[in-house]
Amino acid sequence: MKKCLFFFLFLYSVFSLTAQTGNVSGTVTDAVTKETLVGVNIVVDQTKGVATNEKGFYSIDLEPGEYTFEYKFIGFASQKRKVRIKSNDRLIINIKMEEESKILNEVVVSAGKFEQKLSDVTVSMDIIKASMIENTNTLSLQTAIQQVPSVMIMEDQVSIRGGSSYSYGAGSRVLFLVDDLPMLDGVSGDIKWALAPIENIEQVEVIKGASSALYGSSALNGVINLRTKYPKIKPETKLLFSSGIYGNPKREEIKWWGNTQPIYTGAQLLHSRMIGNFDIVFGGSLYLNNGYREGNKFEQGRINFNTRWRSKKVKGLSYGVNFNGTKTFGEEFLLWLDGDSGVYRKSPSYDQKSNNIRMYIDPYITYFSTTGNRHSLKTRYYRTVNNNTENLNSENDTYFGEYQYQKYLEGNLTWTSGITGTYIKSIAETYGKRYRFGASAGVYSQIDKKINNLTASLGARWETFRLESDKANSRPVFRSGLNYKLFEYTHLRASFGQGFRYPTIAEKYIRSSAGAINLFPNDSLRPEKGWSAEMGFKQGFKISNWTGFVDVAGFWTEYRDMIEFGFGYHFPYQAAFYPPDTVFKYLGFKAHNVSNAQITGVDVTVAGQGKMFGLPTSLMAGYTYTNPIDLDIKETDKDLTSTRSRVLKYRFYHSAKVDFEMTYKAINYGFSMNFFSHIINIDKAFEDSIRFPNGNPIIYNGKPMYILPGLKEYRDKNNGDTYVFDARLGVNLNDKSRFTLVIRNLLNKEYMIRPGDVQPPRTFALQYILRV
Repeated sequence: MKKCLFFFLFLYSVFSLTAQTGNVSGTVTDAVTKETLVGVNIVVDQTKGVATNEKGFYSIDLEPGEYTFEYKFIGFASQKRKVRIKSNDRLIINIKMEEESKILNEVVVSAGKFEQKLSDVTVSMDIIKASMIENTNTLSLQTAIQQVPSVMIMEDQVSIRGGSSYSYGAGSRVLFLVDDLPMLDGVSGDIKWALAPIENIEQVEVIKGASSALYGSSALNGVINLRTKYPKIKPETKLLFSSGIYGNPKREEIKWWGNTQPIYTGAQLLHSRMIGNFDIVFGGSLYLNNGYREGNKFEQGRINFNTRWRSKKVKGLSYGVNFNGTKTFGEEFLLWLDGDSGVYRKSPSYDQKSNNIRMYIDPYITYFSTTGNRHSLKTRYYRTVNNNTENLNSENDTYFGEYQYQKYLEGNLTWTSGITGTYIKSIAETYGKRYRFGASAGVYSQIDKKINNLTASLGARWETFRLESDKANSRPVFRSGLNYKLFEYTHLRASFGQGFRYPTIAEKYIRSSAGAINLFPNDSLRPEKGWSAEMGFKQGFKISNWTGFVDVAGFWTEYRDMIEFGFGYHFPYQAAFYPPDTVFKYLGFKAHNVSNAQITGVDVTVAGQGKMFGLPTSLMAGYTYTNPIDLDIKETDKDLTSTRSRVLKYRFYHSAKVDFEMTYKAINYGFSMNFFSHIINIDKAFEDSIRFPNGNPIIYNGKPMYILPGLKEYRDKNNGDTYVFDARLGVNLNDKSRFTLVIRNLLNKEYMIRPGDVQPPRTFALQYILRV
């Protein structure tokens, strides 16, 4: 009897508890296309949550009470609903979401590793949309990055606000990410732009300033994060074909190709679709370039895919594998023949060809719990195989993993924490024909709090790094930031961040030569570190149906133990006299911890989109002033630079960028401008003749020998302020296809960025895009 009574009491309590709960369900759709939206996050009182399934449906059980539902999806305006739930209620709330049209409300994830409005972030940040890359016929990502205000790329090496110089293909102070995972070569530490999947881009986010507290080593000068796409309900296919021709330069004497103009051709494919709970995006590209410089052909093929499986059994669980691989063949151009008629011709002392394979594979798993927690495990295996005609072959492997935990707490508080680990190994002729290896581990945590109109951010990271048997280097770094919404469209911000970068295997152990240039190892290199601070404001505005913003920021950056390459003799022994046959063997460049540096300046950005005079119009423009100085330069160091000034090498004071586009019916037209003032300081070795240790010039065939003959005279004539204009005109044949004519270097300007790297003459390209 007692057992029966207990059983009935148990059933009564269960049914009573069940009867007290309520349920809210519904479907989320695109307000314009009426398509259901997959993966929309529904956050309840910032403590619980659920995501829409493959049919755009969601369902959540809650105790009776009042709740605030927030519907969030990247690219769409967030919506909030106040909901009162009574016992046993079954409420249906269907949501129609509208695409975010106000440029201040663009959604980014890189600033804090979670979704934020651009206007709320505490650091300076710019966004490149996929449409801009597509409309400008950009076939490589570095060309698009070059258009971002305050960003400069000097032969594949990127600098933000003057934070980096030309470093001969080793090391980067800007961390490049693809889908939040590092894509720096683990051995050389540089960016392999040919691997960037430009055919599959949602948007590119650029953070300006030290970001090591969240991202670790190499985020000393900033972060570039390429975010790829995932499919929508309706399958999409895009085909892109492009072909271009190099025109004749203004100076007829530098034209080397006779009557056959150099050309380039490219093609891209992208297909995305949802198959039940399975998402897949497949892409690929081909690119062939004869080269406007003699002996500088380039060929590339790339293939990639993204997959995601959304579990039916476990709500909020998704997992998948992403892959990207490329094969390239190239003839390297490093040294010109001379600074007169031979600027597009290759020096016979440097004739290398490379055949490379690069790939990464990314297994991952993500879980959103019903209590508002997010668990994420992302991994990457990154491999490069480099083959070179000079037997400078290498095989490099990088293993990376990151576990991240994120919690939305009561009171508009977001807590993000994680652990990371990296292991790299390499075997190469240039690193002593033996395996080289290194490893790092880090832990980070950041909190972001919103109090009325104030957004505050505070983060910290501890990371340790070790190369081979060296003593491990460990250090903590911190960051903080504030953003205050003064008025409806006025935001003030201030931030401070620390950064660091460990020396790469290449910088410490490389021993190589490139023509007359030798590269030497330095196993005593120390990590470089620094900090950056800024104050800024962002002012939104609206002119008729055109919305935009003006952003002004003043910044201050300092570096300690900055790593830069210096030119000179590097004898393995000390002697009063060195035999002449040792001169070239021990003459060249070597990485050093050379100086403490300070960079101050201001940048101004104006961006907007909408209708101007009734026509769809977009604008992105910016101006940057930097004052990059060496704080500890010695008189002997001044002898190594071209001007003997305190200005850091390969920098300039002023730069400006503009990109403007307008559409009239089926025609869209636009132009872009890139301006930079003259580069002040370079390595004196490039302008001076090669000399003996006693300072006397080396004479060969009765003439002094030069690394880059004629460079000083060329810079005296051409090292002024540089303006480069591009123009484009597109015609929409229908809603699925478009032709575009793009003219780069419209005024046929002859100009140079790094020494010996004269840029292309006027170029004409036709692009055709078909969407199915």
